[in-house]
Amino acid sequence: MGLLSFIFGYKKNQVKEYLENGALILDVRSQEEWDRGHIDNSIHIPLDDLINRIDDINHLEKPMIVCCQSGVRSAKAARFLNLHNISAINGGGWVSLNKQL
Repeated sequence: MGLLSFIFGYKKNQVKEYLENGALILDVRSQEEWDRGHIDNSIHIPLDDLINRIDDINHLEKPMIVCCQSGVRSAKAARFLNLHNISAINGGGWVSLNKQL
């Protein structure tokens, strides 16, 4: 098994585990990106608005799988959520995450 297969296989298993535990998909892209397409039933909160919406997310009492366009913003968002005691993982880009669902 190559390194990339190992890394992406782990992420796929992590996403599956989170979904089995009732996780919600949180998309942190801009409104314009969201309007061009998104995962059905996902929650949209742009990364810049996340700090102001942390209480809304906390009240959901669900783990989060965070996605964006490429995985960079979602990594930042997942770290931020974890710092606020919300269980979250970086799901990467929304298109590839959508293929796993």
